[in-house]
Amino acid sequence: MKVLVTGGCGFIGSHLVDALLDRGNEVVVIDNLSTGRLLNLDHQKENPKLTVHIADIGEYGAIDEFFAGVKKVYHIAALADIVPSIQRPLDYHKANVDGTINVLEASRKAGVERLVYAASSSCYGIPDNYPTAETAEIRPEYPYATTKWIGEQYVLNWHKVYGLKTTSLRFFNVYGPRSRTSGTYGAVFGVFLAQKLNNKPYTVVGDGKQTRDFTYVTDIADAIITASESDDAVGEVMNVGSEGTYSINRLVELLGGEITYIPKRPGEPDCTYADTTKIKQILNWTPKVSFEDGVKNMLDNIDYWREAPLWEPDSIAEATKDWFKYLGKK
Repeated sequence: MKVLVTGGCGFIGSHLVDALLDRGNEVVVIDNLSTGRLLNLDHQKENPKLTVHIADIGEYGAIDEFFAGVKKVYHIAALADIVPSIQRPLDYHKANVDGTINVLEASRKAGVERLVYAASSSCYGIPDNYPTAETAEIRPEYPYATTKWIGEQYVLNWHKVYGLKTTSLRFFNVYGPRSRTSGTYGAVFGVFLAQKLNNKPYTVVGDGKQTRDFTYVTDIADAIITASESDDAVGEVMNVGSEGTYSINRLVELLGGEITYIPKRPGEPDCTYADTTKIKQILNWTPKVSFEDGVKNMLDNIDYWREAPLWEPDSIAEATKDWFKYLGKK
């Protein structure tokens, strides 16, 4: 089967490409390399079933031809991270909203049979209940979360109006090898692993008791493919999580090392925790990688982060000043 992955050179996308190739699919990748890296697919470069196109989903005319003959589309491409979405909201709208519409239209016109969208649990903002179900109120706290949720609405609407068979999966705190190493201050694993390599203390936000539903990337890829293979998932929104929630202090304990504390940030929940009842009922899907095993895998692959920027309290304070400026409660 010929399938297409947007953002296939990125963190989640490259693991998904691996899984699809392992299943014998012919895989087409579209990526503009704004955050993805060709290195993430370097181990597949001799695979005759892989084709990579360097193109921007924000430009319809640059991508529509690549959808010819494609049966399934996995729309993973997006701009992520909180701070740059506050600083550059137009860029985020172009990538995450306009880009999604372009992918939907190209899919529709090419007669694509299925499309799975990578949505974000950040749409819940600071929820009232944990674990958090798909029925929770939508409360995005910053432009990234807003644009990903708007993209989801278009994905569902293209199913309702045009009959394109779509599914939206809301990911919770994805981690694993190949997560982004450069650019803006962001995901905790990239920050901590670079600090560990440089023998620096981990910059723990607040008291470190906040918990996150850390979900390993191969479990995410498995959920995406499982959803694309089930007609029961068409038109649905489903959470994808690890079935647990783990404190930052527990992460530090597993990584080993000293801690320095930095101020708690506004607009961040004290807990993220997916209610995965729906995906279990519809797809019979459950995660396979434990938090402890996932962290061990990260440490086994720690050399990947040798080129990652080293973040320390002063540079973090500078990088996140707009975060406090715009999201701080007066």
